[in-house]
Amino acid sequence: MFENLTDRMGQALRNLRGLGKISESNIAEALAEVRTALLSADVHFRVAREFCDRVKEQCLGQSVLASVSPGQMAIKIIHDELERLLGENSTQFSNVRPLKLMLVGLHGSGKTTSAAKLARLLKNRGNYKPALIACDVYRPAAIDQLEVLSGTVGAKFYCERDSKDVPAIAERGLKFATENFSDLIIFDTAGRLQIDENLIEEIKRLRERVQPDEILLVADSALGQEAVNVAKHFHDAVNLTGIILTKLDGDARGGAALSMKAITGVPIKFMGTGEKVEDFDVFHADRMAQRILGMGDVVSLVEKAQETIDQKEAERIAEKMKKADFDLEDFLSQLQQMKKMGPIGNIMKMMPGMSGIQVGEKEEKKMRQTEAIIQSMTKQERARPEILNGSRRARIAKGSGTKVSDVNALLKQFSQMRQMMKMLKSGKMKALMRGLGGKLPGLGGFGGKFPF
Repeated sequence: MFENLTDRMGQALRNLRGLGKISESNIAEALAEVRTALLSADVHFRVAREFCDRVKEQCLGQSVLASVSPGQMAIKIIHDELERLLGENSTQFSNVRPLKLMLVGLHGSGKTTSAAKLARLLKNRGNYKPALIACDVYRPAAIDQLEVLSGTVGAKFYCERDSKDVPAIAERGLKFATENFSDLIIFDTAGRLQIDENLIEEIKRLRERVQPDEILLVADSALGQEAVNVAKHFHDAVNLTGIILTKLDGDARGGAALSMKAITGVPIKFMGTGEKVEDFDVFHADRMAQRILGMGDVVSLVEKAQETIDQKEAERIAEKMKKADFDLEDFLSQLQQMKKMGPIGNIMKMMPGMSGIQVGEKEEKKMRQTEAIIQSMTKQERARPEILNGSRRARIAKGSGTKVSDVNALLKQFSQMRQMMKMLKSGKMKALMRGLGGKLPGLGGFGGKFPF
């Protein structure tokens, strides 16, 4: 997500940082690069032009603080304008209960999975009791899919398999949900083209019948500039209150996110970042602006860690590390906790200054291989790796589908990690770092970029 834009913006910002003073000529040169970066990311040309005009106007009219360099001030202005462009402070829902949400969008945009993901998110964070109402009576297996997902996320489910009267189904579904004390009711509608007048009229009738508190467009980010046209058509038809941007994990450009709010006035409220039901989150304009500018997203990283990591287990491992009593069983537990947070590449992008580091399939494969090797050991071997002789290592390699050299490399790196922990415990960390030339042990498998 946004990789190309982040790279191109990074170059423009490097040029800005070095400015000792801002003039019309040098700011115009830097903003030409910013504009090119935005256009190459599929941002609408009008949005890119207006964005650069606003930044230029503010940079030339801004009095620079004595403690801040002109270049830093320009970057701050770009950050604030990006946040405004993405829709600052516009993701809040109404506090009414029951909260009624209607999802609309094109075929294949991810409405059904987004309905379940949204139910899960609001159930976990807002203590809602969700119900999913199947209003897609056209797509084969749409009802079955929503029924399975409802069970996965722990939501009530309502459908009518023999009826085609969508507004009536929705009305009876609403009655079912309220009778079952659901206070979050999500209507999953059928995919439709914005030019299909009959189906557009159907969602208008549906809206009139159930009076939803929020009407959310589920839009595929890979549509690029076309996503803006889709949003505009649906907004004109049913007066959208928000957008769910899906498939952000597969779109390197991300121009739709930067254009939709500016063109339609409809804020992006949620984003889908993967196929699993947990790959879904609130869209924060300030955090996304930071990620685009390569500043990371520490707040989202901490929130994800709090949601997925077992606090007691983390404290237990931390205590063992402090005592230099860390074994391969603990190492395995740490690996599995990290896996819950998602792909390593996505985690890296949330760390300040790390967005440029590419983490691909090779690194992910290395993690899976490490896990397989440790799982092929007995409990005794994990607790006392020093007993791993040649025959044991050969057995572990065979059991994990790896080579003996892979097992040896892991054990060597783990031994270095334990050595480092002992040095930390004895207060000799500075001497250790000097001896290693500033590099930490145990990172060789990933080119010294990050730990397992």
